[in-house]
Amino acid sequence: MKHKPIVPREQASRDVDDAVVYYLNEATEAVALGLIDALEQAYTHIGRHPATGSPRYAHALNLPGLRAWSLARYPYLVFYVERPDHMDVWRVLQGQRDIPAWMHEPDGV
Repeated sequence: MKHKPIVPREQASRDVDDAVVYYLNEATEAVALGLIDALEQAYTHIGRHPATGSPRYAHALNLPGLRAWSLARYPYLVFYVERPDHMDVWRVLQGQRDIPAWMHEPDGV
């Protein structure tokens, strides 16, 4: 099975950096590293199986092709769109936030 490369947008990378800093400050280094491991697992999964992510927010945000995949053991969602040659990761957001508002942040979508 072909694996498409993951290409995070700048805002997605900032989202991840913010989450790691949060866990370093509020939990432990092990928890922060666990988030990174969970994110790598999610990236591997969506690179191999792009259609398995939920299209729920695509309908709510009127963004055709947008899918979301949740991280294992962490309350974060990876938002992405499959492109012909890569997976375009738009955001990595805490799932309990107002997702439509966060997706429309400046520099977001």
